[in-house]
Amino acid sequence: MLFDTHVHLNADQFDEDLEEVLARAKQAGVSEMVVVGFDEKTIRRALELVERYDYLYAAVGWHPVDAIDMTEQHLQWLEELASHPKIVALGEMGLDYHWDKSPKDVQKEVFRQQIALAKKVQLPIVIHNRDADQDVVDILREEGASEVGGIMHCFGGSVEIAKQCLDMNFHISLGGPVTFKNARKPKMVAKEVPLDKLLIETDCPYLAPHPNRGKRNEPAYVELVAKEIAALRELTYEEVASQTRVNAKKLFKIKNEEK
Repeated sequence: MLFDTHVHLNADQFDEDLEEVLARAKQAGVSEMVVVGFDEKTIRRALELVERYDYLYAAVGWHPVDAIDMTEQHLQWLEELASHPKIVALGEMGLDYHWDKSPKDVQKEVFRQQIALAKKVQLPIVIHNRDADQDVVDILREEGASEVGGIMHCFGGSVEIAKQCLDMNFHISLGGPVTFKNARKPKMVAKEVPLDKLLIETDCPYLAPHPNRGKRNEPAYVELVAKEIAALRELTYEEVASQTRVNAKKLFKIKNEEK
C-alpha cells in the first residue's frame, strides 16, 4: 500500500472527475493521502475533502508565493485549525525565489511565523523550497525547526542539502522528477537518503512522472515514483511502498486500523 504525502486534490483541475481520480488511486494501491491547503480557498476545500473521505488527511499553511497576502487573522485561523483531528501537519510553507509576487523579506517573516506556530501546536511542517536552498536551511536551523521536524516536499536539492535537512529531523520526499531521465540530483538523493527518512508524493496535479510528464498528475501515479526509487536502490517495489508508508504514518501520527 502507498501513502501519497502531498496532493492538491483541492485544485480546480479535479473539479470534474474527483471520484474517478480517487477510484484510480485506490486501484493503484494508494491507501492514504495528505491534501495540502496553502491559502484561504485551498485550505477550506482541503477541510471539506478530509471530512468527507476517511483516508484523506490535510496539511494547512501559507505558501511563500502568497506570503504577502497572509494576515494576523490567517495565522490565528491556522492555529485554530491545528487541533482538527484530520490535520496532520502545517504547510506548505517556505521560500520561493522563482516568482516575485512576495518580497523575500516578507516570505522569510511569514515562514518564521509558521515555524513558531508549528512548535507551539507541536505539528510537523511541510517545506516548499524553490531556488532558495541555503536560506531555507538557515531559517529552519535558526528557528529550531528540528523540534517538530517535517518534510522537504518534492525535494530537488543536492545530497549535501538533503543531509543538512536530515540532521534537523526532516524527511526527504521525492515526486515525479525522480523519474525524469535527466534528473541527476533527485536520483542521487533517492539512493543516499536512509530508507526510514524517505517519503513519496505526486504533488498532483503538477509534476507528473514519466511517462505522463506534461499531463495532469494524479495520486495513482505515485506508484511510478515508488518503482523508480526501488530500481535506483535495488530494492523491491513492495519494500519501498511499505517503508515509505510506515514513515509517513509515524511522522503524521496516524494510527488508523489496517484495512
